[in-house]
Order: sequence, then structure tokens, then C-alpha cells
Amino acid sequence: MRLQRGTVVLLELDPTAGHEQRGVRPRIVVSDPEVIADQRFPLTAIVPVTGTPGEGALYPLLQPGRSGLARTSYALIDHLRSVDKRRIRRVFGVVSSGEVGALDEGLALFLGLGAKLTSPAAQPAE
Repeated sequence: MRLQRGTVVLLELDPTAGHEQRGVRPRIVVSDPEVIADQRFPLTAIVPVTGTPGEGALYPLLQPGRSGLARTSYALIDHLRSVDKRRIRRVFGVVSSGEVGALDEGLALFLGLGAKLTSPAAQPAE
């Protein structure tokens, strides 16, 4: 299955523990499509979606429409997780490029990559 970053998919992640989001819910694929297309890597990184508003870069706003989401929603960057691609039940759509950018900002913050992504050592040699 070929999935691009920003694809909204329906997954079931039960059983869960603690504060993990439960049940069959939409998630957004945030993995690089080249990596997850390789069958040696059956996992994909996802972030869950919720209808409960969150504040800050870890909870970017997602609009209904092309994404396949029925209502205004929010990504839960702090619930980032890898799952087996066989858990995917359905593909809804794709979020906008602006929303993918907001996801990237939240992921860089959550993973502590902000300074690494902008440092001279992280830039490709010319």
C-alpha cells in the first residue's frame, strides 16, 4: 500500500493502555512514503485525530473536506506512534500542504528536532 504523508486513515489500535487514544479512529500518516513503501518496513508512523480542541503546536487544526474528515479536528502530535500497515482499515483522504507543514512543526517540537533541522550541520553540502 502506497501512502503519502498527510494521508488520513482509519485504524484500530485496541488494546491500549493508560492515556492512549482508544478504538477505531482516524489517524494521519507522517512517515516518509519511500520508507513505508518498502515491504521490509511494515510499520508507519501516525498521529491520532480528535474533535476536542487543543492549544499550541502539538495540536494543529485540521479542516474537513479533502481530508475526508467530517468536522473540524485536531492532530494529537504527542500521541505519535508506529503501527503495522495491516491495521489500516480505510483511507479517507489527504490533509492540505499547510496542515502537513503544521504537523511537521509540531513533530519537530515534540521530537526536539527544531534546532537540528536549522543548524548548518543539518544542511546538505553544496
